[in-house]
Amino acid sequence: MSDSLSEAVRTRTRALLSTTRFTQFVGVGTVGATVDTLVLVLLVEATGLGPIVAKILSWELGIAIIFAINERWTFADYGRVGLRPLGRRFLRSNVVRFGGFLVTLAVLGVLVRQFDVWYVAANVIGIGVGFFVNYTCESLYTWQVHQE
Repeated sequence: MSDSLSEAVRTRTRALLSTTRFTQFVGVGTVGATVDTLVLVLLVEATGLGPIVAKILSWELGIAIIFAINERWTFADYGRVGLRPLGRRFLRSNVVRFGGFLVTLAVLGVLVRQFDVWYVAANVIGIGVGFFVNYTCESLYTWQVHQE
């Protein structure tokens, strides 16, 4: 590995290991997961939507809330100011979180359909698995914390 590549890996690893930022991300993620789960239950129980369709709707609401809090708190010192950069970060965040969403949705689907796990428990497990994908990609791609 060349010096520049190894330095790039070290820089990104140090950025990801920020205890304060990680703790904030966990807190924000907990808020988003709570909103996601409550809306999921509401949609499944009150509308008769299946857990997969309801998850798609609950996910986007949770993502919008998570982005807003992360933008103002967790990553407040990162990214350019202005409506355009904000819009780009929101789009990047949705793209990044879509990867985490696919992981969450896959876990939810497998646990519910293959193992008959209660959809709420399956959702929480899926969110936990997708969390690490989201943290890594949001930190390095959306807010680019390694460019301090």
